[in-house]
Amino acid sequence: MKNTEKVRLNKYLSEAGVCSRREADRLIEEGKVFVNGKSAEPGMKVNDLDKIIADGKEVLSREKKVVLAYYKPVGVVCTERDRHAQVTIKDVLDYPVRVTYAGRLDKDSEGLLLMTNDGDLINGLMRAANFHEKEYLVRVNKPISREFLKKMSEGVMLKELDVKTRPCFVKEEGKFVFRIILTQGLNRQIRRMCKTLGYDVKSIRRVRVANILLGDLEPGKIRPVTGTERRELYEQVEKSMKTGAARKNAEAKQSAAPAAAKKSAGQTAGRRTDMRSRRQDRQA
Repeated sequence: MKNTEKVRLNKYLSEAGVCSRREADRLIEEGKVFVNGKSAEPGMKVNDLDKIIADGKEVLSREKKVVLAYYKPVGVVCTERDRHAQVTIKDVLDYPVRVTYAGRLDKDSEGLLLMTNDGDLINGLMRAANFHEKEYLVRVNKPISREFLKKMSEGVMLKELDVKTRPCFVKEEGKFVFRIILTQGLNRQIRRMCKTLGYDVKSIRRVRVANILLGDLEPGKIRPVTGTERRELYEQVEKSMKTGAARKNAEAKQSAAPAAAKKSAGQTAGRRTDMRSRRQDRQA
């Protein structure tokens, strides 16, 4: 059902999950927002009956976006449907609006999980190319050494995944506990890294995702992410998506360069061969 309540355009774009209000104001000022075929004006009001184009894309709806911080307890599986899972997110999270997780935590881990009905926010947070920070406190089975911290921070080759983890921040917090900040989300990454270096993980607690902190939230509890905290989250996601796209384009150009150079070298060699052939023909 369409919402016919008129609201300011920048608020509409924010509630539709397009961008923050600040970013919406910038798009409007730059002439990148159109309402019913006409260039949008700052302060104008719209509703779901209007056809709105923002930055070249049609805004389809203004469903009220919800972002929640949830403390996932150990034992809860990040899935909505899994007949093998004893306890799923759907079983324990009772909220009037349907939300899903933006970034998983494995069954044996606990801590901060962001839940939302904003698909763009989910995609932005879950793309490894966007380098969003996720911070954890990890307890292991034996005393932590400097060599262990150094190797963890430099990146660990995970043979089973055939990938080396990105360099990351690692700090000792106690004899058996360390803090780690990751910018990628490989399957059971921390556990695999520790195992590769001869350590067994006893517990993992995620305490931060981007700018959102777990704080004093208790296991199984939720709180809405609102105000400045929510605005900063969206701004970080928007910025990182642009940076990620630029990084991806640069990497694509870099990988294309050797192929172009090889092709150019081949063409040059071909021209030299042709020139030698023509000289030989003239001499003959």
